[in-house]
Amino acid sequence: MLIYARPVAKLIEELERLPGIGPKSAQRLAFFVLRSSGDYAERLALALREVKERIKDCGRCFNFSESDLCPVCSDPRRDASLLCVVSEPRDLMAIENSGNFHGMYHVLQGMLSPIDGLGPEQLRIGELLRRLKEEPIREVILATNPTVEGDATAMYLSHVIKPMEVRVTQLAMGLPVGGDLDYADQMTIARAVEGRREV
Repeated sequence: MLIYARPVAKLIEELERLPGIGPKSAQRLAFFVLRSSGDYAERLALALREVKERIKDCGRCFNFSESDLCPVCSDPRRDASLLCVVSEPRDLMAIENSGNFHGMYHVLQGMLSPIDGLGPEQLRIGELLRRLKEEPIREVILATNPTVEGDATAMYLSHVIKPMEVRVTQLAMGLPVGGDLDYADQMTIARAVEGRREV
């Protein structure tokens, strides 16, 4: 077994803790940092330190923000009557990057998962319900992931929001553009059939 110098082994070990990074990827990244200029390593370290020191939750939607309100919440051109509920800030960015949604967001910061000890109290559901009472929201779009946890979260939210007389919708699900039917799983095909629309 090859033994690395202690600083290299420590760097590899820390990189392996990142989601989606296995031992080989961590090793590759560590070697990249080692081969890079000292200036690059300093910029990387500064960026990591800065993101931990300066980024916080938006006080309204719980997206990542550098100030009290994120750029979406502070934009007066957004449609305040439309609220898209997502699990994580990365889901918000995926929808934003589509360029088709111009409403507001609410980030739950997770999904219901009793196995992991995540119930409604651990998510930003209370804050969501408070927003629905205080803001002029006409429609809530549930944009949770199509997983067991995402579906359970969407069902729970639908159940608690509907009595508030707010329209509740969910993202359509189905086949990706350019996908082949024979490669799609049964659930995706079933949802595509259920969510079909007139042409």
